Formats: sequence, structure tokens, C-alpha cells
Amino acid sequence: MNVSNVIKIFEFPGGIYPPENKTQSMQLPLGSVPIPPQLIIPLNQHIGAPAKPIVQIGDKVLAGQLIAAADGTFSANVHASSSGVVSAINNFVLPHPSGMSGECITITTDGKHESFITEACEDFTALDPLRLLDKIRAAGVIGLGGAGFPTSVKLNIKSTQKIDTLIINGAECEPYITADDMLMQARADDIIAGSFLLAHILHNPKRLVIAVEDNKPKAIAALQTALKNYVEKNPGSSIEIIGVPTKYPSGGAKQLIQIITGHEIPHGHHSADINASCVNVGTAAAAWRAVHFGEPLTSRITTVVGESLDTQRNIDVLIGTPIDYVLKHHGFNPAKASRVIMGGSMMGFTLHDLRAPVIKTTNCILAPTKKEAPIPPPAQACIRCGLCSEVCPASLLPQQLFWYAQAEDTDRLQAHNLFDCIECGACSYVCPSKIPLVQYYRAAKGNIRQQLADKEKADRSRQRFEFRQTRIEKEEAAKEVKRVARKKAADEVKQKLAEQKAKANDEPVVEENILAAAPQVAAVVTAVAKANSAQPGFEEQKSRLERIVGAAKNSLESARAPLVPKNPEFPITEEQLVRQQSRIKQTELKLAEAEKKLSEFLATANSQPTEDLVTAAMARAQTKLSLSPAEKLRANLEALEARLQKAQEKAEQAKAEASPSANALQLGVVKMQEKIADVKAELAELEKAQPKASNKAEQTAVEQAMQKAKARAESLANMSEEEKRADQIKTMEARLQKAKERLARAESENDPHVEAFKKAVINIEEKLKELL
Repeated sequence: MNVSNVIKIFEFPGGIYPPENKTQSMQLPLGSVPIPPQLIIPLNQHIGAPAKPIVQIGDKVLAGQLIAAADGTFSANVHASSSGVVSAINNFVLPHPSGMSGECITITTDGKHESFITEACEDFTALDPLRLLDKIRAAGVIGLGGAGFPTSVKLNIKSTQKIDTLIINGAECEPYITADDMLMQARADDIIAGSFLLAHILHNPKRLVIAVEDNKPKAIAALQTALKNYVEKNPGSSIEIIGVPTKYPSGGAKQLIQIITGHEIPHGHHSADINASCVNVGTAAAAWRAVHFGEPLTSRITTVVGESLDTQRNIDVLIGTPIDYVLKHHGFNPAKASRVIMGGSMMGFTLHDLRAPVIKTTNCILAPTKKEAPIPPPAQACIRCGLCSEVCPASLLPQQLFWYAQAEDTDRLQAHNLFDCIECGACSYVCPSKIPLVQYYRAAKGNIRQQLADKEKADRSRQRFEFRQTRIEKEEAAKEVKRVARKKAADEVKQKLAEQKAKANDEPVVEENILAAAPQVAAVVTAVAKANSAQPGFEEQKSRLERIVGAAKNSLESARAPLVPKNPEFPITEEQLVRQQSRIKQTELKLAEAEKKLSEFLATANSQPTEDLVTAAMARAQTKLSLSPAEKLRANLEALEARLQKAQEKAEQAKAEASPSANALQLGVVKMQEKIADVKAELAELEKAQPKASNKAEQTAVEQAMQKAKARAESLANMSEEEKRADQIKTMEARLQKAKERLARAESENDPHVEAFKKAVINIEEKLKELL
């Protein structure tokens, strides 16, 4: 155990010696206040994103129960400070310099203070540092001596960094505040154990130091006694307890690191960059309790001081307790008070609404009289005395920063390292013109942060717009390429058909070019082929429909399964249950439709012989071929209108059931309506035009193809299965031979569709292999 008088310490630039005013609140032992009727717990008590509530109005909660989960890395969990019922989740005034409001969870307490069951850890050395960080993060521990930076993030250093010096900060240089002093006297054991815990997480730095200002002899003595007891149980452990000179602001992290190590943190860097880390004594104790007892951060020691109070002391107060409730239990006299300040007289700020709650970073509630803290006189012109520069602990130029802040010159403010200002208030304290310099710096920082946020938002919007424009241009280019290719292919087909029609007057239509001469014949041949394959494919179609029914049953069983939350802390919501019911209804409809199709197929599949199927298919094809273009459009229009009616019914049903697919179904209805409008317009134009004369050669080709297809259907009907297979192989071999000839001809003529011919040859070869 080391003593401060034999350890070298260093100086930091600037600094002041304001009246300490620390004795008033140290006359009484650590106290408390009764559980308030209501606890107002803000979701953002830390640097970073606010936590997200996981409870609902009406839920009963226990002390220490998680009520809001951290949202991202730079966030912290929030727990109930006492047992009760959640009565509100809304915006409420926050303890902030601007008097802003934020989302809070209000708990109406029951006075029982029933606690949530937690998990204890007897030996932290047996756990991996990452596991310990998880426990600290789960407990919602943040920095209790500064701006509230999440402790788990601060201790999770980069793999490229190594902490050589860990400093536990007990300096507490701010006037009036004695919360850390009382903590060190009352709970020194927790601080010592917490210091070794943090050292273990940081892989045991070479130096472990507890730094306390030399105006706290009782705290130093209590820490030395606690260290002695700890070392007796854990031989080989060592901490340097150092008394540092009383000077404001020696309790600042950067200044204390410079005092202990002699190294100054460079501009734009953090303490870990110089292999050091600084943690408040309150944070160390809270981390220890979080790991050893599984205790979340639900209360803290706060100094309640000021001559307008009947009682001045330190209390262990529940987080979320309204400040006016705390003041009431200490005999607050509003007539005597000049104002109420949260924090000390140097870095604290005036509270605009005393209903604001105590939060994790509330270390002091100061209620001075008008004599203690008189209203500051109006600011006068700067006389350029230079005192502000002499006392600045960050070696800045407060005078220049003040001018640039007035001129809103953000570039020069950043060039003069405005963000290195720790807002200690030393410059305002010594200013003979009573200029509130710190307020100017705070406002300038806020403006710069807002400008950067706006710029980042604008950049993201611009990037999204540019990406969208690029995507649209690519899609349009691809569409244009496809349109050109389709037009070229259509022109080539028209030219070939014209040539074949011209030859039809002089040459008889042979089997090779029947389909080319009359494209309608393809429909007849396809219909006959489908009719012929209907009977042999019975089992296959039956199996497919049965598979569809089975899949629908499995989907229904899955949809009816009870919902299980991924995280036990997040219960199933009403919205999720409504969505489940919608999925069940949709799945039931699909199953009913699949079973209906299967039963209809089984009832009608064998009722009609093959010859009837062929005759029906040919009749349908003949009917379709005999229709005029106008009649075809009318038939198409009737079919589209029938489909539109079904689509509208489905869309209305989905909308009534609040189905997630309602918007998609409505969009389908709109598209169907557009298609019907196009068909109607095309029909109107066709009716105005003169009908064209049919081509005799085409009609002859159609009749020949019909006769040929009918004869082939009759011959296939009289064949056995083996004969049909042999006939298919023979036909496929003939098709393959012709396809190869066409490919060879296309390659010799440098035809642009060579690849398509190659693909056709490959497809026929694969089908032939399947038959063989």
C-alpha cells in the first residue's frame, strides 16, 4: 500500500480555488427519503440513444426489473427503482439546462419495495471479462461522475489498445458536492472490490490508483482500512491511494490523468489512446454491486445542500424520485431560495421545473439562498484582461472562442478546439465583466452538432436520390434493349412469313413448313398433344394435387402453433396475435381450395375417354381459329372482367380482415382495371378498321394440319404403352435431326439466332435421354 507523499504527482495548467462549501452536507450520516407515490423514470439518462420501453401501462413491476432495454451499443438499460404499477408512458419534463421534455415511464408505487430476483456472482475472477461486461451492461451502469457514458462501452477497449494505468476518481473538486466523499466513507469496501473488478476486466493494468483530493482525510482513511481488509483475504493485491492537491477542476478526467501520469490527452483522442482510463468511484461501486449481487443501478447517493433547506445532507435516493419531493423532505423554503441547481455551483444548471426527477447522473441538488448565489449582474463588454486564458485547464483561448461564438463562426470555433472545452466554468468564475462564457460555448457546441446532424441527414437523402436515379436509368436502359430486340425479332418473323406466303402460290405446302405458313396450326397441335398426354399423366397430376393439399395442411398447422417470444422479456403483442389469425384464415382458404381441386380432378379425370378429349381439344382449337379478331378480343374481355370480379372480392376480404397482403391485392385490382381499359380501347379501334381478307393458302395449311393431327391422335389411341414410347422416341429423333440441320444452316449463314438453335438442340437431346 503506497502513501501519497512518496508518489510523484504532476500539475495541470490553469485552475482556480473557489470556496469549497463542503462541510454543511457532511454533518449528518448518509440518509434517505421515503418511497415517493410516483417514480418518473426517463428513458435517456445517459449519453447515446434512449432505451426502448418493454412494459405497458397497467403492468406490475418489481424493484430492479428491466422496464426499458438499451437501443444499440451507445445506450443503457433502465430498471424500475421500486415495485408498483406502470401508470403512464409519455413525455415529461427532464432535468436539463433547456427544460426539455422526454419519454418517461411513470410507476405508481405500492410502498412494498418488492425486489426482482437477481443472479449473484461470488468470484468475479472466474468469469471472462466479456461476461463481466455483459453483467454491467445488463445492470444499466453508466458513469456516475460525469456525462453518463455507458460503462460497458468505456471498459470494452479496442484490441490494439492496452491500459497501463487505471484511475478510480474520488477527487470530487466541485464546490458543495460531497456525494463521492460520503460514498467513500460509507461504502469503501464496495469501491475497493469494484476497483479490482475493473482492473480484472482491463486485463490488470500495471498501476491501479484511487485518487482523492487531500481535503477528504476521512475518505482516504476509510479506503486504506478497506484495502487492508481486502488484501488480507486476497494476498498480492495492491492499490495506490493517492491524495491529490485541492484545486478546481482536478476532478476532471483529463486533468486527473495528467496529475497522475504526467501525460496530456492530445486533441481528438481519448484516454485509452495514452494507455490510461479514469472511472468514478461511484461507477466502480455500482459495477461491483451489479456483478457480485446482480443489482441493477436503481439508486444513487446525492448531495442535498443549500441554506434555503432546513436539513443539508447526503441521501441514497431512488432514481425517478421527483426533485420537489426530495426538497420537501429537507424543509425547502422557496421564498429564501434564489433558484434550484442540479449539480454544483460551477458546472451545474438551473432547474426550470422542480417536478423533474432524479436521474443516474444527479450527484447534487443545490438550493442556495439569494445571499449564497445572488442573481448575476448583466454582462459587460470584454476588457481583454486575459484571466480566462490563465485559468483554463485545457489551455484554450476562451476570449477568442467567445467572439467566434457570438459571430457564429463555426469554422474558427472548431479550429480553436471548442470541443476540448470541459465546461468547468473557471473562465466565467474569474471574468470581471461577468460574461457567461460557458453558456456561449454550450450553445455553440449544440449549434455545431445540429449542423453536422443536418448535413449527415442531407447527405443520406442525396445518396438515396442518386441511387434511385441510377437504378431507374439502368431499368430504362434494360427495357429499351429488350424493346429493340423484340422489334428486330418481330420484323424478321414477318419477313419470313411474307416469303413463305409468296411461295405458297407456286409450291404445295409440305410437312416441314406447315406450321411456319400458318402459326394458328401450332395451337391445334398443342391442344391434341395435351389431350393425348392427359390419360398417361393421371397419376402425376394426382400426386401433384395431393402434395399441394399436404403442403397446405402443414402451413395451417404451422400457422395455428402458439406464438413464442424470442426474448422472454418481450411478451407477444396484440398486433402479432391479429396477424396470426389473419394467416390462419388465409391458410384455411388455401387448404379448402386445394382439397376442392383434388376432389374435382378425381371425379372427372376418368369420365372422358382419350378420343373425346382429343375431339374436345380440336373443337376448342377450331372454335378459337374460327373467331375473328374482334370476337377474340371480346372473349378476352369477358375473361378479364370475370378475373377482375374475383380479384375485387379477394381484395375486399383482405381489407376487412386487416391482412398484410391487402395493399398488394388492391394493386392487382388496379392493374387488372388498366388491362381491361387497354383491351376495350383496342376493340374500339378494331371495330372501326376494315376487316382483312383471309389467305387461302393459310386456310389450306390449317385444314391439312388439322387432318394430320386427328389421324395421329387416332393412331396413338390404338397403340400400347410400349408402342407409344417407341413412337415418341422415333418422333424425337426426327426432331433432333431437323434441329441439327437448322443449326448447321444457321451457323453457315451467320444467323443471329444461332444460340437459340443450339439451346433447342440441347433441350431435345435431354428429352430424348429421358425417353431412352
